[in-house]
Amino acid sequence: MFDTVIFSLAGRPVLLIDLVSSVLGLVCVFLAGRNSKYNFWVGYLYTAALFFLFWSRNLYANLLLQPVSLSINIIGHYRWTHPRPGEHSSEHHGSLKVSMLSWTERGLALVGVLLVAGLWGWTLDRLFPADPHPYLDSCVTVLILLAQLLSALKKWDCWVVWLLVNVAQIVLHLSVGNVLMSIVCALYLVNGVWSLASWMKLYQKNG
Repeated sequence: MFDTVIFSLAGRPVLLIDLVSSVLGLVCVFLAGRNSKYNFWVGYLYTAALFFLFWSRNLYANLLLQPVSLSINIIGHYRWTHPRPGEHSSEHHGSLKVSMLSWTERGLALVGVLLVAGLWGWTLDRLFPADPHPYLDSCVTVLILLAQLLSALKKWDCWVVWLLVNVAQIVLHLSVGNVLMSIVCALYLVNGVWSLASWMKLYQKNG
């Protein structure tokens, strides 16, 4: 059923699973940008949709990352709804407040991304030689995991990372002619800019 072709875009068939996963992804980040804990419930469905999508297309490298994403989603769901003393939002006492990384933490995160992405890209280049952009692909993957983790901890910096991911993904998808995902990533980019400003206001209220 999910392999049903819905329509074609730029000569490429768009399957039902493509449409479902895109809509779930957009709803998830929209809710996260609005500081809604319900983004995690949509995130569970989104992870399941991506798991099926990658399984059906034999994209096992991406498929294996979904349990990691699911684990981060569960951690984030708990952290957002069970803040520790001193972490409560001023607007909603039972909600985690928005915070920021220190410059030292940002530096360590950058070094970690470069090291892990370089190692993963080298591995992809040898295991999957058909991948046209192994290092860009791996960098985007590592940045996505970092953005998910920072979002789970409700760090404002997550939206800076998401913007980098969105720009890289647009370039990546356009390079292989994937017009639908390029459009979806452009919508992610718009939401990311809005969320960056929105979370900054939340951070300032709790500062």
